[in-house]
Amino acid sequence: MKIAIAQIAPVFLNRDATTRKVVDHIHEAADVGCQLVAFGETLIPAYPAWISRTDGARFDADDQKEWYALYLDQAVNIDAGHLHPVCDAARKRNIAVIVGIAERPRDRGGHSIYCSRVFVDHTGRVASIHRKLMPTHEERLAWGIGDGAGLVTHRVGEFTVGALNCWENWMPLARAALYAAGEDLHVMLWPGDLRLTRDITRYVALEGRSFVVSASAILRDRDLPADLPQRDQLAAPGETLYNGGSCVAGPDGRWIVEPVVEREALITADLDPGMVRRERQTFDPVGHYARPDVLRLTVDRRRQTPAHWLDAGDPT
Repeated sequence: MKIAIAQIAPVFLNRDATTRKVVDHIHEAADVGCQLVAFGETLIPAYPAWISRTDGARFDADDQKEWYALYLDQAVNIDAGHLHPVCDAARKRNIAVIVGIAERPRDRGGHSIYCSRVFVDHTGRVASIHRKLMPTHEERLAWGIGDGAGLVTHRVGEFTVGALNCWENWMPLARAALYAAGEDLHVMLWPGDLRLTRDITRYVALEGRSFVVSASAILRDRDLPADLPQRDQLAAPGETLYNGGSCVAGPDGRWIVEPVVEREALITADLDPGMVRRERQTFDPVGHYARPDVLRLTVDRRRQTPAHWLDAGDPT
């Protein structure tokens, strides 16, 4: 199966323009025969890069409230149809899409943002949404804490595909949940940095005896709008904030595509499912090398909501 990583920069904090850019790269991936294309973490509309560069932990700070209000305004509400162009492109081109969004979900009131991984299947259906289990460090100032509803896998061709956001790929039990769901192609979504992808990509490939795809974004000074608040604090002239690092490792832990840095690119790879079968002869993490009589994982995949409504006429 041929897959692609679209390592691109967002049109920073512009949901509609970034979505158009994503759609363009879906078509580009389909043009070269890919069955799956992956994009970076919260690419639509952007990773919250300002928090670490504008002293974002200041309580009740007017500038941080303005940043959050702008982020909320440009975040993705799936119920409102913001991903319809992505779904239409997936359906028209018969290609599956994994994309990171800053999600503004109605089921949590509509005023909090979640770092979400969306899987759109080749029919254009939003098959699952996974909200990041634990935002990392300063990300907690922008994103809420997710749940296990999206710890699922999907069939794409001969592969069973799972995906996690950024540092939750370091969570052993989150990975184990996807292994138990039959995963043999693992997709990691990153904001974009070689130091994030260089070691873990090959490690998880060896641990799961699966193909691992690290899909990163990129962000440079020139990608920031001129009228962005506090723009001079976000990046020095010519600076690269996030340098990419997208890559692909095989189930033997060897590079198929070494990390690509410092440029936007459509990165493709041909994956042979036979490699998974060969490598699992010696190690299968949830098969012959598992000990469920000793070690067993319980996963709660219910979507967490703040209220359960009991209306008049409902059975007690």
